[in-house]
Amino acid sequence: MAEIAPILPVTRMEMESLGWDTCDIILVTGDAYVDHPSFGAALIGRYLESMGYRVGVIPQPDVSSPEDFLQLGVPKLFVGVTSGAMDSMVNHYTSLNRIRSGDAYAEGGKPGKRPDRALLKYVNMVQRTMPGVPVVIGGIEASLRRLSHYDYWSDRVRRSILLDTKAGILVYGMGERAAGEIADAISSGRDLHGIRGTAVYTSAKKLGGMDLGKHIELPSHEEVTRNSDAFMEMTKMLESEISPYSGSTIVQRADSRAVIIYPPQYPLSTEEMDRIYELPYSREPHPAYTDEIPAFRMIQNSISVVRGCAGGCSFCALGLHQGKMISSRSQASVLREVDMLKAKRYFRGTVTDLGGPTANLYGLGCTGGRALEKCSRYSCLYPEICENFRTDHSQYIELLNAVSEISGVRNVYVSSGIRFDVALRDKNFIEKLVKDNVSGYLKIAPEHFSTEVLKLMRKPSPDLWRRFKELFESFSKEAGREQYIEPYILVAFPGCEMKHMQNAAGELRKQRMRPEKAQIFLPTPMTMATAMYHTGINPETGMQIYVARKPSQKKSQLEVLPGHYGGKRSK
Repeated sequence: MAEIAPILPVTRMEMESLGWDTCDIILVTGDAYVDHPSFGAALIGRYLESMGYRVGVIPQPDVSSPEDFLQLGVPKLFVGVTSGAMDSMVNHYTSLNRIRSGDAYAEGGKPGKRPDRALLKYVNMVQRTMPGVPVVIGGIEASLRRLSHYDYWSDRVRRSILLDTKAGILVYGMGERAAGEIADAISSGRDLHGIRGTAVYTSAKKLGGMDLGKHIELPSHEEVTRNSDAFMEMTKMLESEISPYSGSTIVQRADSRAVIIYPPQYPLSTEEMDRIYELPYSREPHPAYTDEIPAFRMIQNSISVVRGCAGGCSFCALGLHQGKMISSRSQASVLREVDMLKAKRYFRGTVTDLGGPTANLYGLGCTGGRALEKCSRYSCLYPEICENFRTDHSQYIELLNAVSEISGVRNVYVSSGIRFDVALRDKNFIEKLVKDNVSGYLKIAPEHFSTEVLKLMRKPSPDLWRRFKELFESFSKEAGREQYIEPYILVAFPGCEMKHMQNAAGELRKQRMRPEKAQIFLPTPMTMATAMYHTGINPETGMQIYVARKPSQKKSQLEVLPGHYGGKRSK
């Protein structure tokens, strides 16, 4: 069993201090190294460490420097490569394709610490400097590029990143279990086929002789490149197979090869969630950093309590990455983490968030039992909340109350977004949230107010938004608290015409609100919204829709919103 490291080593000196002559596994990441479960390299690294493996980390290496990639030597088993918590292109460029001024995942927030298309460049350097060592790719950039995908930055359809990198295996989703299974397979000399939550490739010739069991074949890369209808069909087929309970193995051919995507990993049990989030993280950036890492500052006093999102919004990658199945930690585990947090130098009595992708889905999820084996719904909440989806928020209310009662904790806030349609099924939760757990502003994402656009987004009716807002204001008044909803609005969404933006602007004026966060739609790989952007097709009707593609068209829609460049904030 490997010694538990106070922090995973990033230098040869740190390895030697642990008595290691080599690592079993090295993780290369495009983020600064923060030993905290909100950072992927730390979470995967600590999980592998708990299995007895010696794990080192190479954070933000210089792709022009072989020495950077060899600073920990050559590992015994494999190198895991990720571009970091964000797709490197999303990290670098805005919706208008302008270069971003900073990188929240780098020391001092300084840009330039990771290259464009970081995954490709990191893998290339690993293969040059460590020939013959197995390479495993993962993280969001790999996960959302696991098959043919529209790439906004080059304005073309690119093939699976697995084929471009020639890595041995791709991990999609959150990846702990898959990473552990890969490590065990390599260490025991087994092949890497059949692991849930992974993709591999083979030659088209060998594909015919493989026993893949239940599987579907997507339109080939060549088909989706030349035919918009085939691209949309591919996206719809993918969405129908994302459930680990009903999903099939997926095959897609490209040139003389074929990518095989095995079904997703099953969601973590509560016990597994507890164990993973209670691994011995230092909850600190690596001590070599002298300047702060902005992404750590944002989450340092928050605690992840839930994973997955059942919403299935067409623009969101969560369903394709984390999955729609909900996993929640136990109250006891969360309370233990709060006790650890209290001892940190940066804690001042406020837990800034008990959340996750969608905070109020904690303790919720499907109660359908065997029905899961046949369910192919991409969203549990749209067009209506499924009758098998639990909406009683009692567990989350109990958790918020329990954390609030801990000595030394003055405030407990919910900073993650919430699903207001689900919250409306339990008004006790809305009252509790408004009276005790809002820091002054509550993030809510109606995204739009036009019914036509909301249907394309797979978002709830604006009537539900209005009902939630009325309750928020009523409960705030009862509590004697002056607090506000901070609405998020998405601009220039596929199918959104100027008349739809004017409709949204009129609704905001009527409600005396201005969007603090208005974002121009950014097409990210693999989502249905990106398929709509690329093809101009409404996936439900097959009809053509308007797509704002020119920067001037996008900015014109943004400028319609009231107060976006100033104005009075109102409830």
